Amino acid sequence: MSETDRVPDFTMLPDLALRPLGGAVIWANDESFAEKENLIRPGPASYQPATFGHKGQIYDGWETRRRREAGVDEAIVRLGVPGVIRGVVVDTAWFKGNFPSEISVAALALTGYPRPVDVAERTDWEPLVERIRVYGDTRNPFEVSSEKRWTHVKLTMYPDGGVARFRVHGEGRPDPQFLRFGNVDLAALENGALVTDCSNRFYSSPHNLLFPGVARVMGDGWETARRRDDGNDWVQVRLAGEGTVSVAEIDTSYFLGNSPGAATLGGRTTSGEWIELLPRTELVADTRHRFLLGAHEPVTDVRLDVFPDGGVARLRLYGGLTDAALAAIERSAL
Repeated sequence: MSETDRVPDFTMLPDLALRPLGGAVIWANDESFAEKENLIRPGPASYQPATFGHKGQIYDGWETRRRREAGVDEAIVRLGVPGVIRGVVVDTAWFKGNFPSEISVAALALTGYPRPVDVAERTDWEPLVERIRVYGDTRNPFEVSSEKRWTHVKLTMYPDGGVARFRVHGEGRPDPQFLRFGNVDLAALENGALVTDCSNRFYSSPHNLLFPGVARVMGDGWETARRRDDGNDWVQVRLAGEGTVSVAEIDTSYFLGNSPGAATLGGRTTSGEWIELLPRTELVADTRHRFLLGAHEPVTDVRLDVFPDGGVARLRLYGGLTDAALAAIERSAL
């Protein structure tokens, strides 16, 4: 598989279209050879030569028929986490003689749960990536310059062909009306939280910590390499907004011989000062730990330190947003 491009920094951001985040490919005008749902599967596309099904060679991607008339092929993705899109990757892995010549990407911001056919018929799609050439068996990255919040993205192929994966990298922007009722998870990706830095991402992405639901395998979490020094690993999270964290959950599910021995939590206030939220506390393997954090001033960021290394499945930080934070989220959603 060719890697002719330099991977841009936006690919370090979470993929808002992923199926585990609730993303769905809600419509495509054609999927004669391979189904549209493959576009948002986690992990890279696989391929095994000479594996033929009723529709021909089996591809781990979305593939349309060969066009014999003018037109284009399109697929629409409802983002699992609506938000600001920083870039997209149109991955044509394993499509060598059957990839599209060009693509374009457009987006919409919709409310409620419109029918897929109604979304497909809309004419107010806004372009994110203008029509541009792509290459076969290649990760084709395209940066996006827009600060708007989007809920749906449309991938168009000119004229037809196959795409293995469609990645939509960005930052979550929640619907503020759902953040005003009691405590919320201030570290949830879907509420606007984001991993801003970490010490090590050798085995898996730290963004997994902020995914919804429970982990189902070890690979669903964040795992670091084995340390051979006197340091420790850590991850820093920008919260959904400034808020007071009342309860922390550090989940080591599925990490048996590689869970951290202990952890601490620190929070950063608006003045830039770091305060202690959870003192160094022993952790147990394969366990959802919950901790009451007590009273403290509001924080904007939290840092989880694990000692000395290992894996954590999920990090939950339940609390309430300040009025100023709620106002800022409402402005950003406009």
